[in-house]
Amino acid sequence: MTEASQIHGDAVTVAAQWVADNPPRPDIIPQLKANFALTSLQAAEACALAQKFRVSRRAFD
Repeated sequence: MTEASQIHGDAVTVAAQWVADNPPRPDIIPQLKANFALTSLQAAEACALAQKFRVSRRAFD
């Protein structure tokens, strides 16, 4: 299990990966709640984690 999934949970990590792989959108929190059955807090955590994923990708590209 990765460090991110240990801290946030698998659903949040999967949602974060989805956010990181797609262009930014203004309705991301409702979209994450609907598509991944997350709470508002989990959706916000997924967005924060997605930003970390994006930064890491840029650093290692």
